[in-house]
Amino acid sequence: MKTFHAAVWLDHNEARIFHIDKDGFNETVIVPEKPHRHLHRKSGPGAVSGRRGFVDPEYFDDVAKSLNESEEILVLGPSTAKLELIRHITKRHSTMVDKVVGVETVDHPTDRQIVAYARKYFEAVDQTR
Repeated sequence: MKTFHAAVWLDHNEARIFHIDKDGFNETVIVPEKPHRHLHRKSGPGAVSGRRGFVDPEYFDDVAKSLNESEEILVLGPSTAKLELIRHITKRHSTMVDKVVGVETVDHPTDRQIVAYARKYFEAVDQTR
């Protein structure tokens, strides 16, 4: 879908992508094919520190492809997945780098809260141009 503004909220378990226009929005949900694992280990002698399991690069490819036709992209999320997406875009989808206008930390908002946040954010970005 060709839209000017898109927002993506993601963590390692799902990405919710919103193509936003003045009349409404469309949502797409992408989940990784391989489930994500976060391993927790107790600290102390002989313990292995906690580490994040492997993240499927195809997951980030699918997210990038669904955002590709938008002109401005806002990336949202609670943890490191949003930064991993930015690194992935930089490495594998370099033509999209300039489309990313912001990266913000937000916890687990509702769909309508994401859209309202994105509209407010894009309005501020558009006013600065």
